[in-house]
Amino acid sequence: MSSLLKNPTVLRRDILASLVVFLVALPLCVGIAVASGVPAELGLVTGIVGGLVVGALPGSSLQVSGPAAGLTVLVYEAVQEFGLAALGVIVLISGLLQLLLGALGFGRWFRAISIAVVQGMLAGIGLVLVLGQVYAMADTEQPSGGLGKLAGLPGLAGSVLSGGTALTAFLLGAGTVAVLVLWPRLPARARVVPGPLVAVALATAAAVAFDLPVAKVEVQGLLEAVQPPGLDAFGDVATVAAIGTVLAFTLIASAESLFSAAAVDRMHDGPRTDYDKELMAQGVGNTVCGALGALPMTAVIVRSAANVQAGARTSLSRILHGVWLLLFVALLPAAIGVIPLAALAGVLVHAGCKLVPVKDLAPLWREHRGEAVILAVTAVAILVTNLFEGVLLGMLLAVCKTAWETSHLHVEVRELTGGRLVAAITGNATFLRLPRILEELEGLPKDRPIELDLSGLRHLDHACRIALENWALRHNDAGTEPVRMLPPEQIPAQLSSASST
Repeated sequence: MSSLLKNPTVLRRDILASLVVFLVALPLCVGIAVASGVPAELGLVTGIVGGLVVGALPGSSLQVSGPAAGLTVLVYEAVQEFGLAALGVIVLISGLLQLLLGALGFGRWFRAISIAVVQGMLAGIGLVLVLGQVYAMADTEQPSGGLGKLAGLPGLAGSVLSGGTALTAFLLGAGTVAVLVLWPRLPARARVVPGPLVAVALATAAAVAFDLPVAKVEVQGLLEAVQPPGLDAFGDVATVAAIGTVLAFTLIASAESLFSAAAVDRMHDGPRTDYDKELMAQGVGNTVCGALGALPMTAVIVRSAANVQAGARTSLSRILHGVWLLLFVALLPAAIGVIPLAALAGVLVHAGCKLVPVKDLAPLWREHRGEAVILAVTAVAILVTNLFEGVLLGMLLAVCKTAWETSHLHVEVRELTGGRLVAAITGNATFLRLPRILEELEGLPKDRPIELDLSGLRHLDHACRIALENWALRHNDAGTEPVRMLPPEQIPAQLSSASST
């Protein structure tokens, strides 16, 4: 990197790219923190750590880390259940687990997670995020649970239509969403400033100019917001539910970061990501964030894409974006306090909608129906239960689907001269296919000699072997030649002795 930074052109492009990433990250850091139920400053702390700490570590040179919309739902649930003090402990332990997994070389294995599960996870998070933030857009308290949020929508609509503060706030949030939807369609020159910043700035200006009676971000100050967890907080997370939350943080943050790294690698021709080092870098970042009592971090594709598209060439751009965030918090903290909550909710509603792969569902259903089912089940399970259980269900379905598809087999019965039957089984014989195998074999006549040809099997698991041995021992009538299993090495001792008699 040092040789590249000696080039004035590279240096200039990295500085400009860092400013673009800063402008993208600023409203998202604040919005994600507010939606997570923590002070706004903690989102900025995580963004600063993502820039200054993770940005300086090896792994992926161009992807940018910070608080992610994908973890908002899980963080909110953790804060509600365990408290803000325990959040730091959960994030810290998750960071240490990431460090351990990276050191043990598990980084590359996170790429083996089914893409349908990941897409379903993001879709489920997006649905819960949208359902929760539409209440925030109307300055209304959101119900708990995905089903509760769905059931409360008619009441929310009634509150908005009745006018008053709810309608004012909702229109401000809806205007924010409209700006974000229309912004990419404007000419390139107009899109020099990132859409989220423009949308939040316009909503803030409208709220101030017309003195709108809407809720605004509460500002505590950076030092007041940062509360490192005490020793008693470690005792609060010594429960099965807290351990499940830690595992969910670790799995989701790691998977999202490494999937983001793979996507960023496709966007540039620079050095490729070292997945183990990147996982360790994320672990360091989350350990620091946990020690500061801040939000968890992941690599974020929105900020990373903005970094690459702005022309960044080295990791200097992501480090500098952390510097700009730190200067903003230090010099202009009061600026956060004039931002309407409805505007930040609008940014997150837009972000949540983008997490749901609506355009990909129809092609996926046509080409890979099983993957589409896994995606949909994972998303709905997250909405109905919670993030951790939904992801576990999706992974279980993906494993079952793979096991079923890889256990293909074919049973062919042919007749030789003299009336002898040969039942040839080819493929992979696993317990999943036992009902079909036994149904075919038990339909064979019991008064004719039978040979069971297993030479075409690529795999024969223990359950199938025992079932086939039992069938061969018992199938033929007493006066008929016993079933023979081929090849000879497949013939167990009891069948060999039966054949010799």
